[in-house]
Amino acid sequence: MEFMVLRRANQSTERGIQPPALEPGTFLRPSAEAVRLLRRDGVWSEVKGPFPPKELIAGFTLIEAASREDCIEQVRWWPLFDSGAVYEIRDAGCAGDCIGFDERGTAAGNIPQRREDLTRYVVFIRSDADAESGMSPPPEVIDIMNATNEAGVLQGVLLAGEGLKASASAARVHYANSRTTVVDGPFTEVKELIAGYWMVQAASREDAIAWAKTYPYPSPGDLTLEIREACERIAHQEFTPEMRAAEERLRAELLEAGLRNAFSKAARGR
Repeated sequence: MEFMVLRRANQSTERGIQPPALEPGTFLRPSAEAVRLLRRDGVWSEVKGPFPPKELIAGFTLIEAASREDCIEQVRWWPLFDSGAVYEIRDAGCAGDCIGFDERGTAAGNIPQRREDLTRYVVFIRSDADAESGMSPPPEVIDIMNATNEAGVLQGVLLAGEGLKASASAARVHYANSRTTVVDGPFTEVKELIAGYWMVQAASREDAIAWAKTYPYPSPGDLTLEIREACERIAHQEFTPEMRAAEERLRAELLEAGLRNAFSKAARGR
């Protein structure tokens, strides 16, 4: 199974500080450089950032796991020096037969080609009530989207794209000092949620905006998009011996807590 792990933004990431986890992954520049495209009654308008951190994503990555529970366990063991961070785990894949793609290729076998002279932009489609209900677009709409994705890759514009299932099957892992807690979805603040994304490469943000306005989105009505510039991973300074020792201690505490919880459940089951 494939899951998308989204690192929720906070004041730190909005200052441009990248979290120590989420490696490999896609990181986003602060929302001061972002723009939201609003389509209302068929007319587009633009709203420039910054936006409230609680509505934002700071970065994301796709990982394979046997189950949601296994994915949660993987995330809980990521570097623990990211106190206060929230990682949201979502099932990858949109409703219907829309086919995601990335550097591994498309359904037709086309491989996206990265151009270093162009800038990567992530086009997020913000969630709404229809997306959260799991509503599936008509097959002909999905066919048009899949064909557009294939054409975008062949044209050298699209690098990746994927949908996300409704947050009813999602979870959030909260980091606090040496402890993590898990909160299960669904999440009621729909405006904070993402329903999918495309990664485009373009010469400017204006070109990325122009592309975003032409895509055949599954919803014919009102729509909110968010365009964020992706940035390269900053090489973090190597952990000092003291930091490595602290992380080992934190991980040992997590393991001990997990074992106590397992023994407690086993005792209750007898």
